[in-house]
Amino acid sequence: MGLAVPAQAHPPTHPPIHPPTQTPADDFETLRLRWLGLQLGTGYDPAAEPYASRLAETGDLAARYRASMAPTATSLWPGYAFDPPSGITQSYHRLWTMTQAYAQPGTGHTGDPGLLRDVLTGLDHLSARVYNPTTTRYGNWWEWQIGSPRLLMDIVAALYDAAGPARAEAACAAVDHFVPDAMLGDYSGTSTGANRVDLCRSVALRGVLGRSPAKLALARDALSPVFPYVTKGDGLYADGSFVQHTWVPYSGTYGQVMLDGLGRLFALLADSPWAVTDPNRQVVLDSVERAYAPLLYNGLMMDGVSGRAISRGILRNDPRGTLRGDHFHGQGIIAAIALLAGCASAAERDRWHARVKGWIERETVSPVLTAPQFGVADLARLHAVAASPVPAAPEPVGHTLFAAMDRAVHRRPGWAAGISMASERIAYYECGNGENPRGWHTGAGMLYWWGPGAAPGSAPALGADAQYTDWFWPTVDFYRLPGTTVSTKRLPDRAGGEWGVPKPAVQWVGGVTDGEFAAVGQHLKGLGSTLEARKSWFCAADTIICLGAGISCADGVPVETVVDNRNLGEAGDARFTTGPGSRWAHLEGHGGWVFPGGAAGLRTLREDRTGAWRDINTTSTTERRTRRYQTLWLDHGTDPADASYAYLLMPGAARRTVAARAYDPHWLEVLDNTAAAQAVTVPSLGLTAANLWRPGTVGPLTASAPASVLVRRRGRTVTVRASEPPRTGRPLEITWHHRVRRVVAHDPSVEVLATGRLLRLRIAPGTAGAGHGCTVIT
Repeated sequence: MGLAVPAQAHPPTHPPIHPPTQTPADDFETLRLRWLGLQLGTGYDPAAEPYASRLAETGDLAARYRASMAPTATSLWPGYAFDPPSGITQSYHRLWTMTQAYAQPGTGHTGDPGLLRDVLTGLDHLSARVYNPTTTRYGNWWEWQIGSPRLLMDIVAALYDAAGPARAEAACAAVDHFVPDAMLGDYSGTSTGANRVDLCRSVALRGVLGRSPAKLALARDALSPVFPYVTKGDGLYADGSFVQHTWVPYSGTYGQVMLDGLGRLFALLADSPWAVTDPNRQVVLDSVERAYAPLLYNGLMMDGVSGRAISRGILRNDPRGTLRGDHFHGQGIIAAIALLAGCASAAERDRWHARVKGWIERETVSPVLTAPQFGVADLARLHAVAASPVPAAPEPVGHTLFAAMDRAVHRRPGWAAGISMASERIAYYECGNGENPRGWHTGAGMLYWWGPGAAPGSAPALGADAQYTDWFWPTVDFYRLPGTTVSTKRLPDRAGGEWGVPKPAVQWVGGVTDGEFAAVGQHLKGLGSTLEARKSWFCAADTIICLGAGISCADGVPVETVVDNRNLGEAGDARFTTGPGSRWAHLEGHGGWVFPGGAAGLRTLREDRTGAWRDINTTSTTERRTRRYQTLWLDHGTDPADASYAYLLMPGAARRTVAARAYDPHWLEVLDNTAAAQAVTVPSLGLTAANLWRPGTVGPLTASAPASVLVRRRGRTVTVRASEPPRTGRPLEITWHHRVRRVVAHDPSVEVLATGRLLRLRIAPGTAGAGHGCTVIT
C-alpha cells in the first residue's frame, strides 16, 4: 500500500539512491518508491522522539479531518468551498494529511482501511466536481497549477496500488489539463524561478505515475532555464541575489521553494534515465553558500528577503498554530540545504553539514530538531546531520552586498545587520492576495539588526534572535520602521499597487565592499510622497555609521528618520539611558547609538502597541497581542529643506563603551554629509569610505562619475575598491590623492593610469553594480 520504508538503526543523511533496473516499468516504480522516501521519510524510529509525537499529531489531525469531511456539490469540507480555488488546495492538503496517517507508521491509523476508503472518496469527489479536464480555471492561478497538483501527485504516489489505474489516470489527466506542456515550453510569466521548479515537480510525478518517459524528460529539461545566472527579472544572480515577481527580493520564501524543490527533483531523478546532468546545476549548488548562507543568522532568515510573507504570522487554517516568521523561513532553508546535500560533492556536503549543524546548535527561538513545521522526513534528515561527526561551523564574519536586489548584510562577532533599499530595479515592497498591505517603507532604508544578548522582558520562549519574530510586524508602527527616513503622510493600504509594482525612479542604490567592511548608499524617494534624501551606511568593525543628507519634502507633514524601534517583548523593562546633550543613547540588553556633536531633534518614546496578524494579512488569525517598543527618531520638522543626520549604531555594546565612543574626538571624522557626497574616515581601522552622489571630490577621493569607494589601509598596503551603483556601464575614473610606490594587483576591469604622487584608476564597471579593486604599496 505504499507504506514508509522500515526504520534503520543508523539513519542516512539523505534518501538512498537506488540503481535503475532494466525495464521502463521498474524504473517508474523505483522512482515512485524513492519519492515516498523523500516525502514520508526513511531511517527513523517511529517509537522515538521527536518522531513519535509528530506521527501521533498527524494521526490526531487526520482523525479530525476525517470526522468533519462532508462532501457537497461545492465543497469537500465545510468552510472550504471550491470557489475561491484555495478551497480546492486546502481540501487536497487535508487529504494528504489523512494519507500520511494511513501510510506512515506510528500514527494510530496506519493501514486503516476505513481511513483509506475516506481518502479515496475525497479524491473521487474533487475529481468529479472540480479538479478535472472539463473545468476552466478561475481565481488564483497558483492554486490550480502548483498548490493542488503537487498535493494530488503526492497522494496518488503514496496510495498508488490502492487507488488503482483509473484514479491514477484521472489525476494525470487533471495535471495535463491544468499544467499543459506549453507551461514548460516558454520561460516567462508565472513559469520562472521557483514557480517553474514547482511546475516541473508536478509534471515529473505525473510522468512517474503515468509511466511517461516523455513527461519525465520534459520536466527535467524544463529545469535548465532555472539554472543560469540572470541579469534581470526572476532567478539567481551572480552576486547571490534571488528575485521573484520581477522586482522583489525573495531568497527567504520563493528561494526556499526553489532550493527545496530542486533538491527533491535532483534526488528523485539521480542515477535514472532522466537524471539532471545539465552542468549549470552547479549554479544551484553554489547558491547554498553564495545566496542563502549569508542571509541566515542563528537559524533565522532575514525578513528583508521574504517579500509579503513577513505578514503571514499565524495562518487561520493552520491547525498547529505555527508562527511563520524569520525563524520559520530560516528553518525551511536549513532543511532544504540538508536535502540538497545528498546531491552535492563530498566537500560541499561536509561544508554544508557544518553550517547546518551550527545553525541547529545556535537556534534558540524554535529548536530546529523539533520544529513544528517539519514532518518526520525532514526531521530525520536534520537529525542525521546533527549526529554526523562533522564539527559545527560558527557564524561567519564579513559583509555581503546583494547589489542586484538592493540588499546588504553586515556580520560581526556576536551580531548581524541587514539593510533593505529600493530602486527602479527593486520594489519598495510587495503586497497581494490580502497580504502585507502596509509594507510601504520596508524598502526605505530599513536597518534590521540582531544583537548578542537576550532582551530583558521578552517572551520566555523566545531567545536573543526574536526581535522581528515576536509579533513585531502586527504591532510595530509602520511609519517608524528602524533605519528608515519617511514622510509621515498617511498612506492607504496597498499604496502604489500590488505585486511589487511601486518602484522609485532612482538609480543610485548599492555600494562597495571588500568582504569585511562596506560603503552602502540609497538615493531615496518616498512612496506616494515628495520626500527625497541621500542615505549612507558605512559598515565597520563594531559600528554602522549612518548618514543622511539632502532630506527635503513638501508634503505638509513632519519628516522623520527612525534611528531605531526595538521590540522589548510583552512587558519589557530594559533600562533606556540618554547621555548629556543627546550625544548618545543606550538600551540595556540591546546596544547603543552615538550622535556625533549631539542630536537636537532626537525624540524617544516607550509605548505599548497592540495588533493582530489579521490586520496585515486576511489569511491570518484575529488573536490580538501587545508588544512594548523603545523608539528613537530624529524629527526633521515639517517640509524640511536639505536636512541631514548622523548617528552610529553599536549592536551589543555596553553603556560605558557607547559613552566613551561619543566623547572620543579622534575615532571618526565625517568628511562630508551633503547631497553631493557622504564620506567618513576611521583612522584606527585604516578606513576611508565614500558615496559620491555626483562627480566630484571628497576628502582624498575624486570620482569622474557617481561612485561608491572603499579604501582600507593595513600597514603600507592599501586596497582601493570602487563601484558605480547607478549601473550605466560607462567608464569610471577614481583618483586617490596619496603617494603610491607601486601596484601589487588589480582586477581585469581596472586600468592603472597613474602612480607616484597619486593613484588614478580607470574602471570598466559593467552594469551589475559590482566592486572593482586595486591593491598598492604606499
